[in-house]
Amino acid sequence: MKNSDISSALATPPASSGPARKSFALQGRRASLDPRTHAVRPDLADVRLAEYVFAPHYAAPLPYRTNAPVTLREGRAMDSMVLAELAAGETFEVLEVAGGQAWGIAPVMGLVGYCDAGKLEQVQ
Repeated sequence: MKNSDISSALATPPASSGPARKSFALQGRRASLDPRTHAVRPDLADVRLAEYVFAPHYAAPLPYRTNAPVTLREGRAMDSMVLAELAAGETFEVLEVAGGQAWGIAPVMGLVGYCDAGKLEQVQ
């Protein structure tokens, strides 16, 4: 085989003898859930919602109780919108703790948000 034959053989892809490739899409249950009332973020979701949404990670809620009144906020930032005030002794289901903030669910109110993790104690 000459150099010119090798160059032309490399320039043209070989003919496929198999069937044409088909593309596919992931399909399944999908639901639009309100993140104020359902613990769903782009990176994490409550494992109880796994049947309804896909997330890269799921977490099982851990029961905590507030040891002082605490503010439930929409976001991590202290200037994010206040959703509610949780009374001392109220239950808060924690899904994530990061940077001093706990993200989870206030089941009595049915709201999802962030609160000061230092004002929570795990229920034994």
